[in-house]
Amino acid sequence: MQGQAHYNEALKGSSPDAKNMTHIKLPATSSPLITLLGPTASGKTKLAVALAERFGGEILSADSRQVYRGMDIGTGKDLEEYAQIPHHLIDIIDPGDEYNLFEFVKDFSAQYQVVRQHQHLPFLVGGTGMYLDAILNRYKLSIAKTNTEERTQLEALTTTELYEELMRLVPQQHNSTDTLDRSRLIRAIEVARSQKSKQATLELPPLKMLTLGIAMPREKTRQRITQRLKARLKEGMLEEVQALYDQGLSWEQLDFYGLEYRFIAQHLKGELSFNDMFQKLNSAIHQFAKQQDKWFRKIERKGHPITWLEPDSAMPQKAETHISQFLASFADN
Repeated sequence: MQGQAHYNEALKGSSPDAKNMTHIKLPATSSPLITLLGPTASGKTKLAVALAERFGGEILSADSRQVYRGMDIGTGKDLEEYAQIPHHLIDIIDPGDEYNLFEFVKDFSAQYQVVRQHQHLPFLVGGTGMYLDAILNRYKLSIAKTNTEERTQLEALTTTELYEELMRLVPQQHNSTDTLDRSRLIRAIEVARSQKSKQATLELPPLKMLTLGIAMPREKTRQRITQRLKARLKEGMLEEVQALYDQGLSWEQLDFYGLEYRFIAQHLKGELSFNDMFQKLNSAIHQFAKQQDKWFRKIERKGHPITWLEPDSAMPQKAETHISQFLASFADN
């Protein structure tokens, strides 16, 4: 495997000016989707931007936290990496507002159509396993309409009673935050009930898909996670969390927005020393990366193929080759 310096140089080489961009004219009715996935700190965004520049693409984010405005360092938005590449599903709601899988699929479908109207190639990029799985394996999600009478009845229940009702409806919970907040519990119950009553479903547009994955070795992932965490702390991640608290988010709410916000909030409250916070957070992100890998393997087990790429100096060129072959299949039709 080549060193990281060679890898970065190769990525630079995959970011040509406009005259060198590869464009394959696709039928207006075609529905291509390139997905790029991989564990946290694997360099997905950098590679996706290089490929989007090469092929005239736009990026659709599949990250459950980057939708929130003001949560930049802790969620790893790295907005400067996008340069002039249009990107979607980032900074679309305020912290404290509800966002869930249903909202993501709805927003993805809408923004996908926008990208195709631009006659650009859509790139779905991210590491939130459930969001990726929902698109790649085409979840059918019930459209849960709010019933005023039912909502009133649910609001009269205690949090424990709401939790018990949700567990009765959906014993296997993929999103633990739904079980920690009353408003999310209520909405999750409404969605679960609508699914059982076979209400109308939100369906994705037809898609012809190519999915590429970065096969980052676990030890390299661990190194990159630790390096990135140190860099983000220097960039002001503590100050970002403090600013969110000062703007009105409670410590309890911050706990819902992921590992960085949870452990840093504990440090800012005086519950953890800086060193303890760093060690616990670093370890937790390593565990999160393992969970991401499990999600990717689950996606494959469901029958959706992933072409895995080794993160060496040849990776950008290999990715380009796969994409060129994929796009040529449209031209042949």
